[in-house]
Amino acid sequence: MDLTLLVLAAGMGSRYGGLKQLDQVGPGGETIIDYSVYDAIEAGFSKIVFIIRKDIEKEMKELLFDKYSKKVKIDYVFQELDNIPEGIELPQERVKPWGTGHAVLMAKDVITEPFVVINADDFYGKSAFQVVADYMKSQQENLKGKNCMAGYRLKNTLSEFGTVSRGVCKVNDQQELVEINERTKIGWKDGKIVADDNGKELELDGNSFVSMNFWGFTPDVFSELESEFKKFIVENYENIKSEYYIPSIVSHQMEHNLATVKVLEATDKWFGVTYKEDKPMVVQKIKELTQEGK
Repeated sequence: MDLTLLVLAAGMGSRYGGLKQLDQVGPGGETIIDYSVYDAIEAGFSKIVFIIRKDIEKEMKELLFDKYSKKVKIDYVFQELDNIPEGIELPQERVKPWGTGHAVLMAKDVITEPFVVINADDFYGKSAFQVVADYMKSQQENLKGKNCMAGYRLKNTLSEFGTVSRGVCKVNDQQELVEINERTKIGWKDGKIVADDNGKELELDGNSFVSMNFWGFTPDVFSELESEFKKFIVENYENIKSEYYIPSIVSHQMEHNLATVKVLEATDKWFGVTYKEDKPMVVQKIKELTQEGK
């Protein structure tokens, strides 16, 4: 079975303060994307597709794509603000990108096989790629509508340098996703993990599964993505900062019995560079993993 990795690399890195997709964090100058691509190839992925912006095409090609193309099939597409469905005008004051759901939709013409979506600036660890690839391959006889995600324990995904947003997951006895709630301003306080709940503090269970934007989809998701994105633009036309997120389409599919989502535990500790202060910690952790031979 062919599996494609779709890497979301068009983000601005506004909180980070720079183009973090290309920041070197490994002992040999590796980027976080290098580790994700390596782990994906090891797990059996045969194609990598990148979502990028036109203004970073040259750097991405020189630093990453030319190198990867010697090992695996590479393709890339652009996420641009004006790439929206026919018949809909771009709001004049809109400058903010349309979000991760829109980013995935940009790949509809280059992906025809089951695929996995990840962020470019997150270090997921080998286990996530392996469990998701194994699941998708095991379902290949009847894969349609059998989506999945790599689930991380909330306590293993927090930053020491600021609060984060996470999609907190509720699962059933079959380890299938039942509900996903986007929680904001999550962080440690007095030994507890708390989030903002409409101005009040809400304590969260550190062992809860959260989504780190590591989703496995079948290609039939694209038609749903497109139709729901059209509705989203119409409904949010006046809200120039609104974004269409991947969990929106996941929730839509579950509510209409179009797909199930298997939550597969990733046993590695996730880490990423949300804030510039996160970088030394990421460099140190990758150094330790390298020394351990992982």
